[in-house]
Amino acid sequence: MTDPGISVVICVYTEDRWEDILAAVSSVRAQSYPALETLLVVDHNPALKDRLAREYKETEGIRVLPNAGPRGLSAGRNTGITASHGEVIAFLDDDAVAERDWLRRFAEGYADPRVMAVGGRTEPVWASGRRPAWFPEEFDWVVGCTYRGLPPGRVRVRNVLGGNASFRRTAFEAAGGFATGIGRDGDRRPLGCEETELCIRLTRARPDALLLIDDRAVIHHRVPAPREHFAYFRTRTYAEGLSKALVARSVGASQGLESERRYTTRVLPAGVARGLRDALLARPGGAGRAGAIVAGVLTAAGGYVVGSVRARRGGTTFSAAPIPQAPEAAPIQPAPEARPGSGGGSHE
Repeated sequence: MTDPGISVVICVYTEDRWEDILAAVSSVRAQSYPALETLLVVDHNPALKDRLAREYKETEGIRVLPNAGPRGLSAGRNTGITASHGEVIAFLDDDAVAERDWLRRFAEGYADPRVMAVGGRTEPVWASGRRPAWFPEEFDWVVGCTYRGLPPGRVRVRNVLGGNASFRRTAFEAAGGFATGIGRDGDRRPLGCEETELCIRLTRARPDALLLIDDRAVIHHRVPAPREHFAYFRTRTYAEGLSKALVARSVGASQGLESERRYTTRVLPAGVARGLRDALLARPGGAGRAGAIVAGVLTAAGGYVVGSVRARRGGTTFSAAPIPQAPEAAPIQPAPEARPGSGGGSHE
C-alpha cells in the first residue's frame, strides 16, 4: 500500500457540538493508518477557537485555525486545504466519528495514480436510538448519510459526499477549491451540493480522473432530534433542489443532474413500491415511507424550479474562487515517526 500522507480537516462552528468535536478528533487519533495531521478550522467563532486551542495545546499533530474566508463550510474547507501538508486531504464532519480503518481504506484507493478522490460510507446515529418508521433509506442524504441506491463495494462515482471524503492535493491544483455561496453556512438554510460541483469541475479539468467510493471507509454521523422530523426533511429536500439548480446552471444539466436521473427514475420508484408493499403487509411505516419519497421528490423539484428562476435572474450566485491564502499559524508539530507501510498499523 502506498503512503500518501493524509491530512484530516474538521470544520467546526459552534460550542454546542463540543463533545462531538472531541469525539471526532479522538476517532482520527485512533486510526490504524495515522493521520499526518488534524486541522480544526473554526468558522468565525473566536470563543470556540480559543477553547479548542487550549484543549489541544499540548497535543502533537493537531492545529486549530480560523476560517480565512467568508462564513460557511466551503471556505472553511478551503482554509484547511491551504494550511495542510498532506498529499491527500480528508474531510470529516464535526458530529461524526470514523471507524479505525477509515484512513487506511482511503490510502488504499490512492494506489492508482489516476484516483483523485475517495469517499466512504456514512451511517446515521439517530438521537432517538432508531430510524423513524416513516424515514426512507433512499433519503438518508437528507441527514448527511449514505442513501439506499448507491452501489456497494469500491466503485467509480460522479461525486463523493463531503462529510466523509478525501481528495488528492493535485485535484485542487487542477480544479480550484470548494465554491463559496453554495453549501452550508452555520444554521442558515441547509444547502448542499458543493462537493458535487467541485467533483464535476475536477473531471472537466482532468478527464482521466477517477473518483471512488469505498463502503469500507465508514463513519458514524450523529442525527440530532430535530432532524428526525418531517419539517426538517421538507426543508432539506427543498434546499437540495435550490442547490441542484445552482450546480446545473454552473456545469450544465447533463452533468449536474446525471446521477439524479437514475435516482429518480429507478431508485425512488422502487422505494415507493417497497413502502406500499410493506403497508399492504401491515408493516410499520410502509405508507409513511412511500409518502415521504413522493413528498421529497415534489419538494426538491419545487426548490429546483425556484432556484433555476433565481439563477437566471442573477439573484443567487456562487464563486469557485481559488484556494485562499493560508492564515498565520505556528509550524506543524509532527506526528509520531512510526508510519505504516502495508498490513498492520499502530495507534497514534
